[in-house]
Amino acid sequence: MIPVTKTFFPPIEDYQKQLKRIWENQWLTNNGELYKELSKKLLKYLGVNHVIPMTNGTLPIQIALKEYAKEGEVITTPFSYVATTASIVWEICTPVFVDIHPEYLTIDETKIEAAITKRTTAILATHVYGNPCHIELINSIAKKYDLKVIYDAAHCFGVKYKGQSIFNFGDVSTCSFHATKLFHTGEGGALFCQDLITRQTMWYRHSFGHNGPEHYHGLGINAKMSELQAAMGLSVLPYMEQIIAERKSICDYYDQHLDFSNLRKLKLRASTDWNYAYYPVIFNDEASLLKVKFNLESNKIYPRRYFYPSLEELPYVNSNNCDIAKKLASRVLCLPLYVGLQKSEQKDIVRLINNK
Repeated sequence: MIPVTKTFFPPIEDYQKQLKRIWENQWLTNNGELYKELSKKLLKYLGVNHVIPMTNGTLPIQIALKEYAKEGEVITTPFSYVATTASIVWEICTPVFVDIHPEYLTIDETKIEAAITKRTTAILATHVYGNPCHIELINSIAKKYDLKVIYDAAHCFGVKYKGQSIFNFGDVSTCSFHATKLFHTGEGGALFCQDLITRQTMWYRHSFGHNGPEHYHGLGINAKMSELQAAMGLSVLPYMEQIIAERKSICDYYDQHLDFSNLRKLKLRASTDWNYAYYPVIFNDEASLLKVKFNLESNKIYPRRYFYPSLEELPYVNSNNCDIAKKLASRVLCLPLYVGLQKSEQKDIVRLINNK
């Protein structure tokens, strides 16, 4: 069987070495030694200003919304993982969908301003498949209307835009460290921000609101990363160059050998150093996608319709104005991409797609 992705497992000896430190410290959570070390190494590796690793990739979005959205309207994209919209609704805010760019698949920045109302408090945009949004124009609109910008950068570990980490944009960026991601902590995520005051606010928000053991800054929740998660992160991080290089090699093979007469690639935004997190292909129509998907699955190869369906179709939202997102969601298929995908398996995938 060839799945769409596989978790990267570092050598077990690497993880056991980190676990030994936990047993020696007798410390499992609450800002332990491994957590602190991972935080410092992430700052250095990514070149970011502030990072708060958390227990999953959804809670950073919810915490940012709790601080910034104030139960107002949040402009967002319908082409993202469900966590983006679900977090908005969970925080008692109203998602306002703006359609996507047909080539970049990110939110169409030219349509954001028309969606702003007196109730708009924030923009929550997704860097889809690690492809940056139009950061400059979104920032300009946010300043004009005094809005906060939250980037769902779940796919963006290692991505750079104009020479710096993609996490260094917006008021807050979030990332997933889920087991399916390039860098992972088994389950996990992180919040990134640009200044110390924001970092302090987000820190207490993610730790019950604590200000010491007997006092509180304000409302908070438990989003703390454990030492066991940090141990996995410390074990995976040294292999990032290898992981990205191998994924790039697979993407290059797809680029060179796929027949693009009935499909096209994602267009990457200029000045982007990409991380090869996904390999989405966009078919000319849904029927072609379904035929290829059936052929692959009949040979025990399992791509994924990611993202499908458009989030406008969720049962707890009320929107029906994003025609481009709906059409593209029905035509996008992510191909298998992971460390360890053999050349012979790559050839089989390409052959089955090209044979239609």
